[in-house]
Amino acid sequence: MYIGLCLIAKNNLFRLKNNCIMLRLRDLILVDSREALLHIPNGKVLINTINAHSYNTAQKDALFAEALKNGDYLIPDGASIVKACRWVKAKSRPKERIAGWDLFVYEMNKVNEECRQQNEECRIKNEDLKKQRSATVGKADEECCDINSCNNNSSLNLHSSFKKKVMFLGSSEAVLAKIIQEASYLYHNIEVVIYSPPYKPVFSEEDNRAMVEAINNANPDLLWIGMTAPKQEKWVYEHWDELDIHCHVGTIGAVFDFFAGTVRRAPEWWQKHGLEWLYRLLSEPRRMWRRYLIGNVLFLWNIINEKYGQ
Repeated sequence: MYIGLCLIAKNNLFRLKNNCIMLRLRDLILVDSREALLHIPNGKVLINTINAHSYNTAQKDALFAEALKNGDYLIPDGASIVKACRWVKAKSRPKERIAGWDLFVYEMNKVNEECRQQNEECRIKNEDLKKQRSATVGKADEECCDINSCNNNSSLNLHSSFKKKVMFLGSSEAVLAKIIQEASYLYHNIEVVIYSPPYKPVFSEEDNRAMVEAINNANPDLLWIGMTAPKQEKWVYEHWDELDIHCHVGTIGAVFDFFAGTVRRAPEWWQKHGLEWLYRLLSEPRRMWRRYLIGNVLFLWNIINEKYGQ
């Protein structure tokens, strides 16, 4: 196995040495801390993540590199990315790693809390109107709390509450079903909308059209794309202009499985010490050995090449 690793690494290093650098870490603008997530504006915003694996992949995939460079915000999802930015003296030198999970929890809590506050405001307004009606006998029942002040052309009455939509595009029906169950337990002000695309290397035009239509018809308040990198980033980048939505869009891959509980995330100690990659390698060695054992060597080479090479 050791000989095989050396041969594969040698071949990849030789190939990378003779190729141009498609994605330079030093030129990227990264979100520098979890606190900075607070300053991302509302509206149609694309948020991608970058780690050692996606950085490596972008060196041989021009479309993926373009997608990462042209998103609205880029999250440093890896301790190695944070350290490498400092070493190559990049434009952005993040203070900390921001995992895809951190982005997910922040955005979900934000949408849930915004909706809770809107419901509370409408409840108070309805109670005031009810008191006014009781005090004014015979007055036409022409005033009501319009949910347009909360969202999307539906009315709110004294006995109902409004929920914001969060859409999950990607993964299997089984995983998405668990996501619905988990979200209903944790986020009482969120309605989950799901779409499971066909499992295939390349989507057909019909597949792409169906996904775009599903998103536009749902008109979500938050959209998560989870089809693994680089597929998810490239898909959103290629179809961004077709999406008639006005919300944050995050490409978060493995977070779908973490939230559904089908894959266990590394315990907090491993995360704090930048060893989540090692935990995943030990948990799924057959699936992750190439990504981490070879990928870490390639990442080191890529960073050295970026600093001292071209």
